[in-house]
Amino acid sequence: MAAGVNPDLAKERCNATFDPEELTNFMYGGAETTKRKRYLQNVAIEDAKKQGFKRPAHLSREEQYELELQKSAYAFSKEKQLGLVDPLERHLFREAVMPREPGPYNLHNSMFTDSIERLASDEQKAKWLPLAKSFRLVGTYAQTELGHGSFLRGLETTATYDPRTQEFIINSPTITSTKYWPGGLGKTSNCCVVMAQLISNGRTLGMHSFLVQIRDLDTHQPLPGVTVGDIGNKFGYQGIDNGFLRFDNVHIPRENMMMKHSKVLPDGTYLKPKSDRLIYGGMTFIRVAIVGDVGRGLAKAATIAVRYSCVRRQSEIQPGAGEVQVMDFQTQQYRLLPQVANAYALFFAGRSMMLQYMATTAEINQGAFGGLAQLHALSAGLKAVSSWSASEGVEVCRLACGGHGYSLASGLPKIYVDVTPSCTYEGENYVMILQTARYLLKCMTAVQQGEQLPDIVKFLQSPPGGRSGLDQRLELSDLISAYEHRTARLVQEAAQKVQAAIARGSKSYQAWNDNSVDLAAAGKAFAEGHIVKAFAESVSPLTGPLKSVMLALCRLYAAKGIMDSLGDFMKDGYLSGQQASMLQTSVLDLLKELRPNAVALVDAFDFPDAVLDSALGRWDGQVYQALYDYSLHSKLNEKQVLDAYHKYQRPFMESQWSQGKAPLTSRL
Repeated sequence: MAAGVNPDLAKERCNATFDPEELTNFMYGGAETTKRKRYLQNVAIEDAKKQGFKRPAHLSREEQYELELQKSAYAFSKEKQLGLVDPLERHLFREAVMPREPGPYNLHNSMFTDSIERLASDEQKAKWLPLAKSFRLVGTYAQTELGHGSFLRGLETTATYDPRTQEFIINSPTITSTKYWPGGLGKTSNCCVVMAQLISNGRTLGMHSFLVQIRDLDTHQPLPGVTVGDIGNKFGYQGIDNGFLRFDNVHIPRENMMMKHSKVLPDGTYLKPKSDRLIYGGMTFIRVAIVGDVGRGLAKAATIAVRYSCVRRQSEIQPGAGEVQVMDFQTQQYRLLPQVANAYALFFAGRSMMLQYMATTAEINQGAFGGLAQLHALSAGLKAVSSWSASEGVEVCRLACGGHGYSLASGLPKIYVDVTPSCTYEGENYVMILQTARYLLKCMTAVQQGEQLPDIVKFLQSPPGGRSGLDQRLELSDLISAYEHRTARLVQEAAQKVQAAIARGSKSYQAWNDNSVDLAAAGKAFAEGHIVKAFAESVSPLTGPLKSVMLALCRLYAAKGIMDSLGDFMKDGYLSGQQASMLQTSVLDLLKELRPNAVALVDAFDFPDAVLDSALGRWDGQVYQALYDYSLHSKLNEKQVLDAYHKYQRPFMESQWSQGKAPLTSRL
């Protein structure tokens, strides 16, 4: 019941070798930006207390949906009042209002408005964006179907143009063509951006985007021909009404086709886009954003697990010396410190990816499409690797917290069910990683034809071979070279296998499928290597004690990644058995070096307690009081004797008494 900061946690902070505030400022772009972040999040946290928002863990699904509508309405109104227009500021503000709680308006504010921004003509944007931003139109993005997901060409919803009425007729011709899973679709949205097969003048012209109203703007009732509803309970995301949607001859004006890059003229003539990938620009943006978002989820999980592991005392290291902090066990360090490194790696990779996306988008707006294929391949690969890595990492953190990690009070289950869906939404990960592999094979073909490659894949121009110069110093340049060597070898081997299969008579598509496991491994290796390089380049400008700590963290991330896939690095003799043993020793040495800074490193993420929403991850370390308080708020404790006792338990007990011979007493 002690107040104040847990002494073990206070000691951890005193023992740090660097100032976490310096790292926080570096991550958020300077002291002023950090100050602004804290101000906005404190506003949200204090307002949440005044609003009386309840904790989702204590609510039914219906109550969670209502809570998230309430929170979303507050967040958007407050953002307008505060004049927030910067996307980062808005994100940080909402994070404090709805920590890892995606709300019903999430896709309205992202995919829906983003699709209008990127795919609509200037005239369409002038008409629709004011309606969307004022919430006259509340929308979502309807792409995934009951029977189809990542394979866009397989989507079955149709948009058939009728030149006589100058309308598109939207239809769901099969049960599998039912739009399924879009967030906010079930009960919240009154319109959506629909991905459908365009049919005009008898020709099927591929996937295109259409703005389709699905509910009356005043009554909110579904429009004629529209069947829409909620899909039911899910593993997580209980505050979102993921929905289903079917169309039966729903007519929309010709002007409701998104016409920035392609269009249908009044007579049905089709004008195609300069690049097919332009139609999917909104998806690319979301994939880019996922990298940083899942990294932030992992950072929260790592913060909770590290702080708790420094508060929790259990078992002995020296017999008779008493219980020690769980974090002092090497096995706990081996589980958690790589996840801290992983979180930072994904943060820096996400920031690097977003900068590249913005640069490529600026080029596209100037009519230059050369970087589009590279951006698509890199965003697909990083989306897959980051979501896999973060999902696995959050679970590692949960397990490292023992039994308390299973409780919703820990905050970890909520983070896990929020991060894990990213492995499948906006492209199932194996589909994504194979798209990256396809780009890499095209690059390998270009090398064979003597062409120059973009900088991020230039290492493919050097044939893999030789031995690594990696030694105990773990120079980042040597670690990066090791990852590039692995990628080059895996790409080359996969390409040779595909080419050999075709030479033996296989069709190209069959050769691809028969070697897709190797191709996926090559794509994954490329993305992992890119993350290592982004991490290293991001921390290189640092100076002083902070640089020493971050370089050690980067070395841990890279070295642990090699150890986890050691066979890939040793297969062609690039790493020797002696080097592998050295790497394992170096990883353990890095754990010991980083151990004094464990709490400082997670403190630097700068998550307020309200954002972590965790009894185990509290800044003050008073976890046991928090766990006890959490249990007191269980709905089962609202009554001392539940109705179920009288309905089921008491009759059952009495039925057993009548068969026994024990005397009945009211007290023992």
